[in-house]
Amino acid sequence: MAQQVQYVTNPAGERVGVLLDLETYQNLTNLLPNNEEILTGMSIEELQALAESELSLKAQNKLNDLLVRNKENLLSLEETATLDNLLIQIDQLNIIKTRARYTLHKLQNQI
Repeated sequence: MAQQVQYVTNPAGERVGVLLDLETYQNLTNLLPNNEEILTGMSIEELQALAESELSLKAQNKLNDLLVRNKENLLSLEETATLDNLLIQIDQLNIIKTRARYTLHKLQNQI
């Protein structure tokens, strides 16, 4: 990215707008449109934290217990439903973590 940036200021000297060179503008606009997998409105730090997030310790312990008991066919219907819900949560967490890593990758390739 060429990084040619000019700021528009008000009479008090406060930045109220920005002018980008065409290459920078095109790089920024090409990152976001038509890509629903990109996570927008998040800082690099937020994306990194999200990409490295994990299941809570409480949920992980519950999952481990349910998996062991499921292997031994000792789960009630309610516990089976809880296990299913935890597995769905893990799937969703993995999807959002992957999207965060993908967004970071795209942002790093734009710089």
